[in-house]
Amino acid sequence: MTMDGAGVLERTLAEDEVTILDAWIASLRDGTSLRSGRIREAELRTQAKTVLGLLREALAGGGLDADAEGFASIRETLADISRSRAIQGFTPTDTANFVFSLKERVFEALVKTHGTDAQGLAAGTWAASKVLDRLGLQTMEVFLASREEVIGRQGQEIAELSTPVVRLWDGILALPLIGTLDSARTGVVMENLLQAIVDEEAEIAIIDITGVPTVDTLVAQHLLKTVAAARLMGADCIVSGIRPQIAQTMVHLGVELNVVSKATLADAFAVALRRTGRKVVRQQAPAEERR
Repeated sequence: MTMDGAGVLERTLAEDEVTILDAWIASLRDGTSLRSGRIREAELRTQAKTVLGLLREALAGGGLDADAEGFASIRETLADISRSRAIQGFTPTDTANFVFSLKERVFEALVKTHGTDAQGLAAGTWAASKVLDRLGLQTMEVFLASREEVIGRQGQEIAELSTPVVRLWDGILALPLIGTLDSARTGVVMENLLQAIVDEEAEIAIIDITGVPTVDTLVAQHLLKTVAAARLMGADCIVSGIRPQIAQTMVHLGVELNVVSKATLADAFAVALRRTGRKVVRQQAPAEERR
């Protein structure tokens, strides 16, 4: 029955390819793919025509195993389409519908060509469901994996942008942190800070946690790791931005940072200036200007 089903389906696709393609494009046009503006109808038609042709060629080789070598070309094509749609921001429904909407069009063609042949109709319908369901699932697997890669890459870029190292003075750096610290972000923070210490030959690094909503035991551990890594590079650290609520929480939890801390970045900067033998003084205006 498997070979008969493959043959029935392949002949139906070969005889009614134009009709199936037009009906498939019409179905996709009624969906949200074109209305979203992410893809043009000409490109969508090219993709559909290519996939339909590759499906017919795979079936001509015999067999209905979509994981077999004979289906490698159509799997690769669908994988490329899925990756591009993940990057373009298509929804999972739009991506899945690209393959699954073909089933209804194929069923219509099977009924048209084998309506009086119950056995042929059943074999072709079973074959179409088996192949297209598997190809649809493979398409979704690639799409979801690609989207996870995109989200992960965007998260890493955001993490890097949200942990800038600022040069306040010769030998003095500031690292303003915004948001919650986790293991992954701590790694980015360490890498950025240590590289800046090397590049600027910094003596002091101020870690400002004004934008960190809460400091618990885990966040404190991440801060201590960053401080320890900076010390290994020869730079002392000062933690600023300790608000009253955070101070109370840390005392309640028994968290000890074991590092100099200040309430504001300005206070920490003043300490850093003193440690490096500098001070800031107000310059008096000339006598002529005071008159």
